[in-house]
Amino acid sequence: MRIAQVAPLIESVPPALYGGTERVVAYLTDALVELGHRVTLFASGDSKTRAELVPIVPRSLRLDRQVHDYLPYACIQVDRVMRQAHEFDIVHFHVDLVHYVCAQPIMSRMLTTLHGRLDLPDLQPFYRHFPDFALVSISDAQRAPMPPVNWLATVQHGIPPDLLRFAPEAGKYFAFLGRLSREKRPDRAIRIAEATGVPLKIAAKVDRADRDYFDSEIKPLLESPLVEWIGEINDSDKSAFLGGACALLFPVDWPEPFGLVMIEAMACGTPVIAFRCGSVPEIVEQGITGFIVDDMQEAVDAARRVGALNRAQIRRRFEERFTSERMARDYTAVYESVLSGAQPRLAAE
Repeated sequence: MRIAQVAPLIESVPPALYGGTERVVAYLTDALVELGHRVTLFASGDSKTRAELVPIVPRSLRLDRQVHDYLPYACIQVDRVMRQAHEFDIVHFHVDLVHYVCAQPIMSRMLTTLHGRLDLPDLQPFYRHFPDFALVSISDAQRAPMPPVNWLATVQHGIPPDLLRFAPEAGKYFAFLGRLSREKRPDRAIRIAEATGVPLKIAAKVDRADRDYFDSEIKPLLESPLVEWIGEINDSDKSAFLGGACALLFPVDWPEPFGLVMIEAMACGTPVIAFRCGSVPEIVEQGITGFIVDDMQEAVDAARRVGALNRAQIRRRFEERFTSERMARDYTAVYESVLSGAQPRLAAE
């Protein structure tokens, strides 16, 4: 099958540091190539891929200090894709909504995976206006706020099984990994560490939009002797960081669409303690790969007994549910359904 993957230009594919969507696109693209498909990736020029790369900009936009507005480059990308669309059986967008206004001619052989939160009020009139475009969700919970649209399937994320090393022995600290923002609730992670007396290591990116929150509410909490601030890390650091932890703390307070870091922790055999928000109940298996909690007391109780979970079993469940090959096979089924008009039957169902 000839497949076009259209990635956001904000980060490279995969990102050098933090970045969820572009990371998933990287894993999916390479896995599709491994399955024998002919894949073309439309992304930034500093991307690394096994597919044919069509560079839209020389480097990821976030790292280019001369770029202040992402939208013009996104429009250039969509125009480039549309000019080459006749070369592909399927065009798979990961760029949310900028392509809708000109994608009608290829609607019968395209789909869009929505990677972000969908409860924002401005999205409602947009998707009511475009109800027929084929959409894929990354969790069932992600769909909840949407008006009636053309959902094809839910395809959960996957990562390469050899990307992160399995760590059979639990470490002696909790890990917090991701974007440091109000909805990710790093303050809860710090309070869990203080309540249990277990050190916490925070490896996080601070966006410009979250700088005031970090400076005013989180930075003072970093003075705790139990808390170690590491900052942003890359893939090569994740095995040691996540594998060395006794648990990943995922104390989110928003409708999490997926939460890639949860399956990254599982790949290391590290259990997850997560608040019941968004996709969490679809990802974490209670008492097997971690604990799902509803309040701080439950979180503290879970943190105290997380050592009883079997790290080898956590790794096995990752291999059974969350590899990039499984993700690529699920998407292949979706592509075939788009071309045939049938409803896909996914292995994960």
